[in-house]
This record gives sequence, structure tokens and C-alpha cells, in this order.
Amino acid sequence: MTRPVEAPPDPGELIEAYYRAGWTDGLPVVPPSDASVAAMLAAGGLRGDEIIGEIPGRNTRVAADKVAINAVMAGCRPAYLPVVVAAIRGLCHADFAYHGPASSTGGSAMVLIVSGPVARRLEINSGSNAFGQGHRANATIGRAVRLVMMNAMNTRPGLLDRATLGTPGKYAFCFAEHEDDLPWEPFHVARGLGAGDSAVTVFASNSLHQVYNQLAATPEPLLRCFADALCNLGSPNVRGFNEALVVLAGEHTEVVRASGWSRRDVQRFLVEHARRRVADLKRAGRLPGSVAPADEATWRHAFERPEDVLLVCAGGRAGSWSACLPGWGTKWTRSVTVRIDAPAA
Repeated sequence: MTRPVEAPPDPGELIEAYYRAGWTDGLPVVPPSDASVAAMLAAGGLRGDEIIGEIPGRNTRVAADKVAINAVMAGCRPAYLPVVVAAIRGLCHADFAYHGPASSTGGSAMVLIVSGPVARRLEINSGSNAFGQGHRANATIGRAVRLVMMNAMNTRPGLLDRATLGTPGKYAFCFAEHEDDLPWEPFHVARGLGAGDSAVTVFASNSLHQVYNQLAATPEPLLRCFADALCNLGSPNVRGFNEALVVLAGEHTEVVRASGWSRRDVQRFLVEHARRRVADLKRAGRLPGSVAPADEATWRHAFERPEDVLLVCAGGRAGSWSACLPGWGTKWTRSVTVRIDAPAA
């Protein structure tokens, strides 16, 4: 007597089961299988029980099999897993101080900046619509990190995620630095790695401001627009110990290149000009107390050091647009850059 053949599970029912279990980010997920999880782990050269990182303050340890499962659910290809793993290691780094940006009412997006040869190899978009839809690697790598945060680190809305509004970037925010015709060294080299390395930088940002300037032909007027966007009166950072990410797209990159300005020149200009008068901050209720005559000539700078301004080149070559991404807003978190280690072939 032959054994009856069981029908495979209905994918639609599996997806609904994952919704009921609370394992999704609000979008349908790819139901994982033993084979798909094993392929992910193999691509990362990992055993399932290896610990990728831990957050002692939350009594949380993230195992490789949990990262692989969530990467499958996010729709990643196995080749993407080393990038996801590096990003999780960044989240767990002590300097990132995960609990603050992940849990606060500010509702930070975890921005992943990929630089080095891996970006081209995996086709991570660095050009037109770099922050937007349409590229599998960008969307699924960023989404995998958020799913790990929810399912392996218990950072769920209303529980340990207390965002007042949040941001669409909390679904996925991953892009690459464009490596062609940079006006200075690649971002990961500026962060201390070798030119042949690949890396992901994890940065917590509450918001994104697009910066428009069509007429500026020299860096000074162009960068004044960035400085103003970085220290607007509603910015969370008025105390001067934050980081910010500045992403220069094509036309604005060319303005800087033509001037011969270095990365450090741009950073110093922004540190000097991203400032507000104490009187303005008091009138807006961002600092306590009444306005004193001295406040009209007393400045509060948004940044302490040039290194507080992260500079990346990405986006389309056409259009007079760039972007500022203010940091989460306190000194307790710092961006972290992690080398992406792919297993030997």
C-alpha cells in the first residue's frame, strides 16, 4: 500500500499564519524553509548557533539562524546575507547604543550605507532613486535588518519601539555610495578601512530633508543650504553633540569637485555654519528662559567636530537635489562602520 502524498502548504495560508504570529513588518513575508535558511547560512559561512551580536542592556543575543530566517522572510538572496550580518553587528556595537535610537519616541530609521566592491557585485542601487523603490538588494537588505530588530531583538511597535510617528524608512533604508568619479576617497576609506574593503555603516536618523539649489556654482552658497537644513528650529539636535548624514547627488557633487574642496573642507564649513542664535532657540521654545540681550549674539553650533558630519555621494547625476539626514538627536549613539566579510569561495 502506497503512502498518500501530502500536498505542500498553501503559501497564502503560511503568509497569513505569519501575520497572526506577529512576525511581519506589515507587508507579506516569504515563508522560510529548511533549505532556504540553510542556503542563507552557507552564503554567510555561518553555523546556525553562532552569535552575531548581543545587547547586554536588553539581555538580547542574536544568533545566525535568526538572522538567516528573517533574511529569507525579507526576500533576500543568499548573497546578501554578509551585508545583513555586518549591519546587525553594527547595531549591536556598544558605540551605536541600540536601545536609544531603537526605542525612543523619535522613531529612527536605521540607515544602511554600503560602500566598496560589494555594492556593485550585489547591484545595490547608488544612482537615481537611491533612497526609493525598485531595487531588490536595497529593499530586502534594509527590510531584513528591521525584521531582525522586531523578531530577534523584540523591537516591536508599542512595546520596545515607542515611536510617536516613525518614518517609512523604518521598513527599509539601504543604499550604496556611487563609486565612480568620487571627489574624494570612498566613504569606507574615510572611516578607516582599506580601499579594497567593503563595508556597511549603520546610522540612526529621524528624518530626511531634500536640499534644492539650482543656481549655486561654488560650494559656499550651496553648503549654506545644507547648514540651514541641519539646524532648523525643529531639529532634535540643538545641543551640539550630534551626527548628521549629508548625501550629495550628481550636480552638487560636481560643484564641490570643480572647487577642489576636500571632504574635510566641506565638513569644516558645515560645522561652522550649522548654528542658531540662542535668542532664536529661546523664542522657539527649544531652550528654556527668556531672551537676554546677549542671546542675540550668542551662537549654538549643531556639531562639535568635522567627523560629526558624514559625507556620502549617491543619487542621480541629473537634478539639483541632495539630502540631509539629521541624526537621532543625542550624544548617546554614534554611527558604526563594519567591514563586510564574505566567506571564501
